Amino acid sequence: MAKSQDTFSKKEREKKKQKKRQEKEQKKEDRKANSGKGKTLEEMMAYVDEFGNITSTPPDPARKNVINVDDIQIGVSKREPVDPADLIRKGMITFFNESKGYGFIRDLDSQESIFVHANALEVPVKEKDKVTFETEMTPKGLSAIKVKLTV
Repeated sequence: MAKSQDTFSKKEREKKKQKKRQEKEQKKEDRKANSGKGKTLEEMMAYVDEFGNITSTPPDPARKNVINVDDIQIGVSKREPVDPADLIRKGMITFFNESKGYGFIRDLDSQESIFVHANALEVPVKEKDKVTFETEMTPKGLSAIKVKLTV
């Protein structure tokens, strides 16, 4: 008569596999019993209160705030159109290099130094001339344009 080929360790491995299968099946049954499927729309609905917390109770319609859509500003705020006369500034040429074709104007109001190129001049200028000009923003900073002598 032949002896059984099942050793003690083989039996133990089979017991562990069977136990894992049973645990897996038990977890599967628990998930089915406690799943959220089959709930009504009202049971799944969540609300946000005035403090930003999520609740299951709907908000009170009496406490509702009315917001005018026109008051909402997205991006840059609207500005009033600028009067062209306000764009014209007054200043004095502090430095001008005719051979290189550039210089600087000292704004009389803000005392800031503004770059000016020879192409932006409407008439030839020299140092200490009083001028009127407009400004534009360039990648390197503020630059004077439409530079004219004042009388």
